[in-house]
Amino acid sequence: MLSDIVLGANAGRSRSHNRRMVLGQVRNAGKMGRAEIARAAGLSIQAVSNITSDLLDDGLIVEKGRVASGRGHPPVQYALNPGGAFALGVEIRPDAIFAAVLNLCGETMASERRSLPATDRDTVTRALLSLRKDIMVRASIEPQRLLGAGIVMPGPFGSTGLSGSVSDLPGWDGIAPRSWFADHLAIPVLVENDANASAMAERFNGVAQNLESFAYIYFGRGLGLGVIANGRLLTGAFGNAGEIGHIPVPSGGRSVPLENVVSRFSVQRALEERGVTASSTEDLADLYAARHPVLMAWLDTATEPLAAAITTLENLFDPETVILGGAMPQPILEHLTETLPLAERSVSSRADRQHPRLMKGASGRLTATLGAAALVIDQAFVPRFADPTQERP
Repeated sequence: MLSDIVLGANAGRSRSHNRRMVLGQVRNAGKMGRAEIARAAGLSIQAVSNITSDLLDDGLIVEKGRVASGRGHPPVQYALNPGGAFALGVEIRPDAIFAAVLNLCGETMASERRSLPATDRDTVTRALLSLRKDIMVRASIEPQRLLGAGIVMPGPFGSTGLSGSVSDLPGWDGIAPRSWFADHLAIPVLVENDANASAMAERFNGVAQNLESFAYIYFGRGLGLGVIANGRLLTGAFGNAGEIGHIPVPSGGRSVPLENVVSRFSVQRALEERGVTASSTEDLADLYAARHPVLMAWLDTATEPLAAAITTLENLFDPETVILGGAMPQPILEHLTETLPLAERSVSSRADRQHPRLMKGASGRLTATLGAAALVIDQAFVPRFADPTQERP
């Protein structure tokens, strides 16, 4: 069953774990025979034979010819079937909802955006149901082939001392979004914040494909952080790890929350105070192309606090690189990666580096949406005995 990849009843968790392990080995290798899978996964040949037979029946893998290996009949090779399963990714912003569908190999099949007149539960849910229906039809995907949905919402999750920040999504106080969306979509649901989902998108199809440990700074309305450590996403006890926008940083001789001076909200506020409206990333890109003095002044003031935050990240997590991305024009992200004065007193300041200390993300404005779907697909390949959808409210 496809649901065994994402969910598993208590009695079936070992089976689900082994299916994920086999799928993960096939995915990493590109194609493998049963004996190779058994050695890599630490399972018996008979167990792998049963699992591959089930995966073939479910359409998740396909036979990819045979490879000669000494005496005897050449063993059958197995590879992922891209069309065997799909994942829905959804990003909910204060003014819009985005959706994308990825196949089992992480390729984008379709994507779409809808404006949101309000952010209350009923309005968002109606828009999501309509969007799911349309995008599934456009991608010609059968509903039973959908592994589940990854849904991205601005954090923090739950009632915390950070409530009321500029990045909050009004209308969701006191609601467990995972349970709400699972009930209304009738499929397994994972809920994550935008920065964590974006970090996963970069690992799937972006500049971090070959990295095991990195930090991703996400420019949304506020500022978020996703951290991948040893190939796994750090989420925290309640899913709120990475609320970097709320850490205090130096700015103009005083201490302020980082997202007050480094975020899309902060640059739009600086422009509005001078009578300039920039309601979209396209507007910001045009202003940067024209080297608008207010925007360039904002960039100058943003460098000190952002550089201080990056130094903190480097010394806390020792990442291979720090990536900048999200809903900010690519030229502005390039400007920041090229001009930020990175501190020498950092564990990341070393001569034997294989990657730059600071990089620009490659996934673009749909980073979080694609990452939401990538989180669902990732669950298909990561062996776990626990039900991953129970990890988040």
